[in-house]
Amino acid sequence: MTVIVPADFNQTKQATKAIAELDGPVYLRFGRPKVPIFVAEDAEFVIGKADTIFEGKDVSIIACGHMVYKAIEAAQELAKEGIDAEVINMHTIKPLDVNAILATAKKTGCVVTAEEHMINGGLGDAVAQVLSRNTPTPQEFVGVNDTFGESGTPDELMTKYNIDTADVIKAAKKVLTRK
Repeated sequence: MTVIVPADFNQTKQATKAIAELDGPVYLRFGRPKVPIFVAEDAEFVIGKADTIFEGKDVSIIACGHMVYKAIEAAQELAKEGIDAEVINMHTIKPLDVNAILATAKKTGCVVTAEEHMINGGLGDAVAQVLSRNTPTPQEFVGVNDTFGESGTPDELMTKYNIDTADVIKAAKKVLTRK
């Protein structure tokens, strides 16, 4: 099954068009938070091919869904402290862009994954498998720990479950100490 988690409104439209051309089952997941539109309306959407939002040399932040915008915010804040973060929009969880993961890990030497999903069985686990099999690399996970979900506004829930911009920044600083 193909699994796609677009980052904003424009990418959701692009993904919908791309999956219409695909044979087989597809799971298109998107969340409730309103995030600014940052993907160009005419950007090419290729299933299984990650998009690099920012090039960086110190730490890689691989994110999906609305966490991509949180990763962008984190990278901008980290830059103020002299930390150069690479931000990868991993909009396709399956098939996973293994080459993008390996290239960014080789460049920066450490990785943070950020997702609005359980840590177990999500993007972070998939990236960890790629890294452990090919090039063991320090990794930190920003995602929901194994817990029951609750009701609330998207912002309240992101804060409660530690999946906000501040959490991405914290994970990036932590993984840098493990290089």
